[in-house]
Amino acid sequence: MIPPRKSRQVRVRDLLIGGDAPIAVQSMAATRTIDLDATLEQVRLLEAAGADLIRIAIDTPADVEALRKIRAATNARLSIDLQENYRLAADVAPLVDKLRYNPGHLHHHERSRSIQDKVAWIADVAKQHDCALRVGVNAGSVDPAMAARFPATDEGHASAIVTSATEHCAMLDELGFHDFVVSIKDSDPRVVIETNMRFHAARPDVPLHLGVTEAGMPPDGIIKTRIAFEQLLSRGIGDTLRVSLTVPFADKGTEIAVGRELIADIEAGRFRSVPPNFYDGLNIIACPSCSRVENERFIELAQEVKRITEDLADEDITIAVMGCRVNGPGETDDADLGLWCGPKKVNLKRGPETVGAYSYDDILGALRGELDKLVGSGT
Repeated sequence: MIPPRKSRQVRVRDLLIGGDAPIAVQSMAATRTIDLDATLEQVRLLEAAGADLIRIAIDTPADVEALRKIRAATNARLSIDLQENYRLAADVAPLVDKLRYNPGHLHHHERSRSIQDKVAWIADVAKQHDCALRVGVNAGSVDPAMAARFPATDEGHASAIVTSATEHCAMLDELGFHDFVVSIKDSDPRVVIETNMRFHAARPDVPLHLGVTEAGMPPDGIIKTRIAFEQLLSRGIGDTLRVSLTVPFADKGTEIAVGRELIADIEAGRFRSVPPNFYDGLNIIACPSCSRVENERFIELAQEVKRITEDLADEDITIAVMGCRVNGPGETDDADLGLWCGPKKVNLKRGPETVGAYSYDDILGALRGELDKLVGSGT
């Protein structure tokens, strides 16, 4: 049930992505990179689970030094998420097989330098060290200049995402750099489906990395991911993928197992029907955790949010539980209520407005108070 894919092939060391190559399954270390023992344990766990590629986040020189030791301790294929500091690419490229940059983050540093110059520099570094690239567009962190070009509507949001991806592809094409893939992710599988279909129609030659970011906890997180993968893979769209689940660190191998299972089901035509009311009622968005998380209690917090809202299952409310400052602001802006978790405090938001910052011990009571207000007012 997965038709032949039309994308070109990109080489990541000895792994081929795209064309008639098998669909690659990858994941990301959820630990802080500088916590060397924990991150190495994650890499080994994911490798043992069968991950084709393992991503690690890099944002500081200390992360780079940790990566150097990780590289020496494993032969796993490694991909690096450059986070907000694209200038670290030159330091990490000799140590990895693939670099991922987010177009929405390139404006943070060296603001006087053009985006084109920054992309050219990243591509040159990748070429020098025989690294592939991933252009990773995330709906929670769209480049502000790009977002400003489109109306503040669902359609405008989707257009900004797709345009960001296609324009960065054009930049890399002009540079003669072709070893790149694209990912376009959102926490809503419907947006993932629409934007990836639109991008594929414009650039069927570019391999696509699929994922529903911040899908949340099983089983809902798996259902959301399955919805997107079934609709896209069955159209020949998607060459590599990640299942993003909010699970304890020791269970991150679940992402690989679920990814393989979803591919096998779709290949065999084992589709799961989606109830017509799946999107009705309470919707909890929760990120899968990564090295950006500043307090690991957020995973437990997500579980507690689910527990204290069981009586609100029929309410049309979206709650976002986000573990970092990168995607936290954007995802919580779009939710009815959002928890953006910092090292010691949790920022409680109602839409884009901040309600207050609370300790991890006090946040559930504050959240429940805001929920009761929402339910009581009907808005």
